[in-house]
Formats: sequence, C-alpha cells, structure tokens
Amino acid sequence: MAMSLALLVSALTLSAIFNPSRALEFPEDFFNYSPNSIPISHISISPSSISPSQSQSPAPTPASVQAPAPESHPLVPALFVIGDSSVDSGTNNFLGTFARADRLPYGRDFDTHQPTGRFCNGRIPVDYLALRLGLPFVPSYLSQTGGVEGMIHGVNYASAGAGIIFSSGSQLGQRISLTQQIQQFTDTYQQFIINMGEDPAAHFISNSVFYISIGINDYIHYYLPNISNVQNVYLPWAFNKFLAHTLKQEIKNLYNMNMRKVVLMGLAPIGCAPHYLWKYNSENGECVEDINNMIMEFNFVMRYMVDELRQELPHIIVIFCDMYEGSMDIIKNHEHYGFNATTDACCGFGKYKGWILCLSPEMACSNASNHIWWDEFHPTDAVNAILADNVWNGLHTEMCYPMNLEEMIAPKFRVI
Repeated sequence: MAMSLALLVSALTLSAIFNPSRALEFPEDFFNYSPNSIPISHISISPSSISPSQSQSPAPTPASVQAPAPESHPLVPALFVIGDSSVDSGTNNFLGTFARADRLPYGRDFDTHQPTGRFCNGRIPVDYLALRLGLPFVPSYLSQTGGVEGMIHGVNYASAGAGIIFSSGSQLGQRISLTQQIQQFTDTYQQFIINMGEDPAAHFISNSVFYISIGINDYIHYYLPNISNVQNVYLPWAFNKFLAHTLKQEIKNLYNMNMRKVVLMGLAPIGCAPHYLWKYNSENGECVEDINNMIMEFNFVMRYMVDELRQELPHIIVIFCDMYEGSMDIIKNHEHYGFNATTDACCGFGKYKGWILCLSPEMACSNASNHIWWDEFHPTDAVNAILADNVWNGLHTEMCYPMNLEEMIAPKFRVI
C-alpha cells in the first residue's frame, strides 16, 4: 500500500511538472492615462528569458485567460508585481520546477475555470487590486513574446519558490529569484524607453504601482530546513535584518529606475499553514508559535525599513501591509468571515491536508469558499479577496502603514 501510494504520488508529480501549460493572452489595447497620450510604437521586442534551455515553453491555447477589459480612465498607468507564489500569475508554467500550478484543481474557481499558474483555486490578491485600479489582470513576464503593447498595463515577474536570497527554493527546480526579477524589470523599462522615449517612460513608471510580496520562501526553503547550517550563523533576528537589508537595496535599485509608488507586503503566519500543522504534529490545529514569532519579527523589521526608505529616498511613497496581522484577523474571526474550515486545506493529502501539494482534482474539497487554506501553504480565493480589500482601503481591518493603496494613488501624490 505504501509503495502504491508512493508510485501514485510520483506519477502525479511528474505529470504536474511536464503537463503543457496554457499561455496567457491579454488585450493589447492601451489607455490614455495622462492628458497627452503616451505614444507606443509597434517595434517588436521579446522579453529576455532567464530560464535555461531545459525549461518548458507553453503554447497558446483557446482556453487561455481573458483579462477583464480595462476601465476607460484607470487610476494609474500600470501595475508591476514582484514576488513569489503568493502572486505568481503563470511564470513557473515556463520553468522546469516542482512548484507548478498549471493543472486542475488550481484555477477551478478562476474566471475561466482553468488553471493559469496561480497557486489558488481562483484569483490572487493582485488580480483584485488590478481591478480596483481599473486595469486588466497583469500578465506574466515570461508569457510575453511580442512588443510592449502586451505589457502597457503592467507586468507580473513573480515566481513560485523565489526568495530574497538567490538560492532559496533551489531544491524545487527553476525559479526567478528577486535579483533576476529586478533584471527583468530593467529589460522591460529599456523597452519602454525605446518605444516611448526616455522622459515619457520615466513619467509612466513613476506613476505606476509596484507590488512586492516576497520573503516567505527564505523561511520555508532555507532557514527552517537549516540549509547551509544557516541557523548556526544567524539567529532569527539577525536573519530578518539580513533579509530586510537585502530587500532594501533592491528597492533602491528600482527607485533608481524611477519607481516611486510601492506596496511592500509582509509575511503571512505560515506557522498556521496546514503544512506546519502536519509537520509539527499540532494536536488540535494550534499554530506553531516558534515559526510565527519569526514571521512577526520579520514584519517588524520591514516596517522599520519602510521608515528608513521614506527618509533616505525623497520622492518615494512606500506603504507596508502586514499580512500576518490581516491573516490572523481572518483566522481569529473566521465565523464572521464565513469560514468554518480553519486548519485543513481544501486540497492536499494527510493530516490537515498538509503533507503534500495539491496534485489532482480528487484531492480537493467540493467547496473552497468556506476554507481559509487552499493547499498546504496558500490561501483560498475568498481569503485573497479580503486581504486585497484591506490593502486597498482597510475595509475589514487596517493592515497597511502609513496609508492604504487607495490613499497612496490619490491625485496629490501624482508625479507631474
């Protein structure tokens, strides 16, 4: 029985990795954000792919995602996303990795009811925020093969497994690290300059919103497994300071390319995730406090780092949104939000469905809307919607400092 189960898991895993993915298609029409239209030529420049030669290259299919049409008057020119699986919209579909979400039941409750590479049953937070901003869903950078028209509403560089540390998540296979994602944005910015001109491109970027959500894999796949004996080199507090300093330098690199509006996300309470409830043998679903304490420390350091950035960079508008605080509000007040499954994932295997990643539709529950967790690490669409509301205007609980996204994009902060 154990051998049969192992063979089944291996087969399903390999199938998940090598199943041809669906490329994303997005409208190429663009909007008139400023009083004067930003001219976009039809020079075709393909994004430079960082993935090695053995990576997968999905072909477009009729079932590809169709993003909602943008509003006639979007609130910002574009949304750029940097991060990990919490906001990956399809990057890992193009990579050779175990961290893939390109098959059902992932995406079963998405707009198209098809998998897109999002690690969720439906939408991820940046999908909800894009609509709030009057923009379509933001396409993955690696899905772009034409000119800049497909990137004019923004680009998503996020990659599942990626961390602040370059090697975080390497045991899963290929992933686009934080440093590589910054390089991809550099390439994108150069394309905008070629097509728009230097000054219009700088104006375009400075008025766009950057959403950064990364760091959790530095714990899941580096610090907690004690890779390279890191726990004997860094105590949690020193490790958090190291991560924050590294991220701070990358934010400064983006600032030097005219980024001015930044939403910086803290880390979620992974000590409450089904994987760690299973791994630490939680008896009644109690969260693993030692892990959550590290996450709270990280978020504290990040909030302090935001204050430093605001003092050091004269024109930056950066807000920090505490995912731990927002997520714990949902967990503690789950009945108020309509959740009755707070510890078990909707899709998975083993106790709390936390032993292994969601691999087949048969492993999933019938209704994810009453679950907080979709799989061993990722929340459901319903939770993402609540968190996005909080980032936008603190609808359910205030989790952003010193302002929310709606306040940040107010006309008084527009770069002229």
